[in-house]
Amino acid sequence: MDTSERQPRKQGWRFVLLALVLAVAISGLVRSLWLDVYYIPSESMEPLLEEGDRILVSRVAFNSEPIRRGDVVVFDGRGSFAPLSSGQGPFVDAVSAASQWFGLTGSDTTYVKRVIGVAGDHIQCCDAAGNLTVNGQVLEEPYLYPGDEPSKQKFDVVVPQGRLWLMGDHRSRSADSRGLLGAPGGGMVPVDRVIGQPVRIVWPLDRFAEMPRSAQAETPPKNGQ
Repeated sequence: MDTSERQPRKQGWRFVLLALVLAVAISGLVRSLWLDVYYIPSESMEPLLEEGDRILVSRVAFNSEPIRRGDVVVFDGRGSFAPLSSGQGPFVDAVSAASQWFGLTGSDTTYVKRVIGVAGDHIQCCDAAGNLTVNGQVLEEPYLYPGDEPSKQKFDVVVPQGRLWLMGDHRSRSADSRGLLGAPGGGMVPVDRVIGQPVRIVWPLDRFAEMPRSAQAETPPKNGQ
């Protein structure tokens, strides 16, 4: 084979490599600014989300409207749900980050939960009938996992400004704000830690479906409203 045959082949490989680099760069830009994909690693949001689901998350969903009760949110749990960590070393962190980026594994610091209380809400568990109350009114929760109680753990909290009270739909399998009452922040997650809103299940294909913004649950008014 002469050099004239090798030259077009070499140029072809360069073109493929350049196209691949550009595709990854564009994908990274889109995922950092508008849309991202996350892997669901647990049963905590069943029946809405199942372990192994991949969800498409809008990073701009809450730019025009505030987060409200009933919304499902993806958030960075470092400093609240997860301890701040320096990592496990450059190589392990890089492999883990790549696996999470491709939606193959979940993140140890990224969580998906439902907003039960926003700033100013007084949330109590539970009333005589075993229901959660928000601002003295029963919170209707049609999204709960069948057979689960609203909560076996009792609590009485007021959500401060800039924070959220978050719980999983599968209450008996969810580690959420309830388990952090004695920790710094009292289980409340800063609003600025919210990454975005899940908008669609994209994998597996038999579960491919749009996710509504909220569960259309009753949302009691805040005190004084």
